[in-house]
Amino acid sequence: MPFASYFGRGRSASPENDSLSGPGTQQQNENENSDIPNDEVAGLDQKSHNNLSSSPASSTSSAPIAIKKTNGSSHAYKNGLSDSLDQHPTFQFDSFASSQTQVPTNPSNGNRNMSAPKDIVNNVASALGNTLSLSTSPTSNFHSPAGSYYARAAAAKAKHLKPFATEDIKILLLENVNQTAQDTLNAQGYQVEFHKASLPEEELIEKIKDVHAIGIRSKTKLTAKVLEHAKNLLVIGCFCIGTNQVDLTYAAKKGIVVFNSPFSNSRSVAELVIGEIIALARQLGDRSNELHEGVWNKVSNKCWEIRGKTLGIVGYGHIGSQLSVLAEAMGMRVIYYDVLPIMALGSAKQVATLDDLLERSDFVTLHVPELPETKNMITAERLSKMKIGSYLINASRGTVVDIPALVGAMKSGRVAGAALDVFPHEPAANGKFFTNDLNSWAEELRSLNNLILTPHIGGSTEEAQSAIGVEVGDALVRYINEGSTIGAVNFPEVNLRSLTKDEEDHVRVIFIHANRPGVLRQVNEILGDHNVDKQMSDSRGDVAYLMADISDVSVDQIKDIYESLESLSAKILTRVLY
Repeated sequence: MPFASYFGRGRSASPENDSLSGPGTQQQNENENSDIPNDEVAGLDQKSHNNLSSSPASSTSSAPIAIKKTNGSSHAYKNGLSDSLDQHPTFQFDSFASSQTQVPTNPSNGNRNMSAPKDIVNNVASALGNTLSLSTSPTSNFHSPAGSYYARAAAAKAKHLKPFATEDIKILLLENVNQTAQDTLNAQGYQVEFHKASLPEEELIEKIKDVHAIGIRSKTKLTAKVLEHAKNLLVIGCFCIGTNQVDLTYAAKKGIVVFNSPFSNSRSVAELVIGEIIALARQLGDRSNELHEGVWNKVSNKCWEIRGKTLGIVGYGHIGSQLSVLAEAMGMRVIYYDVLPIMALGSAKQVATLDDLLERSDFVTLHVPELPETKNMITAERLSKMKIGSYLINASRGTVVDIPALVGAMKSGRVAGAALDVFPHEPAANGKFFTNDLNSWAEELRSLNNLILTPHIGGSTEEAQSAIGVEVGDALVRYINEGSTIGAVNFPEVNLRSLTKDEEDHVRVIFIHANRPGVLRQVNEILGDHNVDKQMSDSRGDVAYLMADISDVSVDQIKDIYESLESLSAKILTRVLY
């Protein structure tokens, strides 16, 4: 077996054949920096989590250790693609050199100069300008500003070394993923292949065979058929909120971690909905279309202010809660429905049932995930419970609303207007494709008045796409370089602190296995002969994830650990980072 494969990827040939059953297990052998606070994300039985204390990827990279021959000539092993151990009989660990961030010291008392008040104000304003986010959306990681004392102190301790031999990490980015993602990944030395569009299934199957990571948006379908051919794939990055385009269960059983971007486009979607509320209340779409055709039609009949109206939000998660704040600022009363008890922002009030919300709202807006429970949530029966002359906005998923039922409700006058940004079937590319060939009711829908139709552009702003590129790009880097699964949608969230510069002879063992009784005992028997500094294990459904940092290990010992873990019947994937 090639030597470097002990540090790369080892995957069971058919994990789906394993008996994946047994209680969830969780073990943690370190008190420091190990408690990961959970942030329950509202919205119909869907949770996402947020690591509120982790540092940015640039300051958390666990730099590997170079392995050198004792004669001083170094050799870079490349993630399972190098020569065999027999060709390199004697090695020793040696860390790469790097520059250390300098922390400025205070001036001596004798030379201290007091700044003028104006200078102090300007300096503070400049510092704030360099650290404030472009958006009010929550970020995936909360940390000290890069120039602060605490950030510099952490930087001096953590390993800031460029990951070892990363030129062999191949990443495929599809669907015109933002440039910020490319920059983030290129900075790590990965081989990045970029495509502006999605690929046909057969071409995708061919491309995915050799890549270690793939980045997609909503059009690319990563089915079990496609993922079956992904022999080296470690991680999938969905540069969007939704993950229904990926077979999450199959990916987990193959040891493939999936990340998305639950935060970065929240503000953009909320602003679009506010704009649509105003446009529907004033019939702006109809007046604009008429004037484009040369018709002057100045009317006030059934045109309203939104001040004092009741907005009903279905799904009070990242988007729904931000929309709540914006709507209240414009004088609207806000009520919301969610399957979880969620603390309200501002003066919003949670209602007990969806029917209660529909009966009380002048505007109903939907912000829920695509789940079996949400398919056709808004049916003809539910539409009949809405106020006469009310409005419906769907900026979540196309399957949530029964479109033919909505057409009927609008023709009857029960619903005075609607805005749809998502549809059950959406074209794979731009063009004149929104016809009855795609959705049998498309032409009838297009004929309705006071109806805003947009091509799934809720998160399509420069700010949102840039932030998504950074958020998901950082998640991919953290997983590839350190094994952190914080923010994963199909795996337990496990993270250990970054190794420091003083920990030169440490390795990080990652073992993904079937979640069944007795496996953890077998793993601990293998690791028990070594000095395990830190260990954490957690499970989600049928899959468990273990991370352990081991010190004072030789190359031969690493080989033994790897081969022993690979021999376990419950093994899905073994990785060793060094």
